[in-house]
Amino acid sequence: MTFFSNLKMWEMMKEIRELVMLFLMALCSKLTATSGKTMTIRKWQVPAEDSYCLSWRLGVETNNIRAWPIVPNQCLRYVESYMILGQYERDIDLIIDQVMDYVNDDVVLSNDGFDAWILDVDDTCISNLFYYQGKRFGGDPYDPKGFKEWALKGVCPAIPGVLRLYNKLIKKGFRVFLVTGRSEATFGQTTLNNLHSQGFLAYERLILRSDEYKGMNALEYKSEIRKNLVEEGYMIWGNIGDQWSDIQGDYVGIRTFKLPNPMYFVP
Repeated sequence: MTFFSNLKMWEMMKEIRELVMLFLMALCSKLTATSGKTMTIRKWQVPAEDSYCLSWRLGVETNNIRAWPIVPNQCLRYVESYMILGQYERDIDLIIDQVMDYVNDDVVLSNDGFDAWILDVDDTCISNLFYYQGKRFGGDPYDPKGFKEWALKGVCPAIPGVLRLYNKLIKKGFRVFLVTGRSEATFGQTTLNNLHSQGFLAYERLILRSDEYKGMNALEYKSEIRKNLVEEGYMIWGNIGDQWSDIQGDYVGIRTFKLPNPMYFVP
């Protein structure tokens, strides 16, 4: 059984609990109507803790909250539920559907071999959710040594919605560039093998961070990579990442799309 299958099972259990609650509420309402007596029914309210965390995640995803080092302690349970009980997958699918509409309705390819699309790698093409499960879904500080050990295993699963889009882009004729901040010297072959094993094939180029870009933050580094592609003659129709630093800066492309990630922030 795959990790995402386990997520579906959790989601099903959640839906069963919600149905039971609805049944009990309906039964209570019926008893009130038939008894001839009035009964006060409490309004359904989001717990105060979850209400704050909903607002916190909104601030994160709109880039109003920046440079946050870890998930707030009171939001650990909320982020865990968001990531594993189905809402994260549903949000990904909604965004990918919007990208599909853009690709189908608004893009007219030149078919000159220079119609480009850019995808980030970590938590865009492939998921690190297994790793962050052991880091309290972002509740622990970034651990470079631990992440290196994880990434070198090369077992990150594909994010299904993004893989669906990727295959659409390849079929339509885009030159797809996979751009990652992973070190080329450390992770190059492992990342290539991991992507291939998960179905990311036939892309134009996998670009990792070479020594030339060492020390640059993610926004500066990815801006430079995009600048180089534009100078090569490519038209960047779309650019997708899970971090704002993936899709801000220079030469971002005609359309950018941000995938959700409340587990960590990359400047």
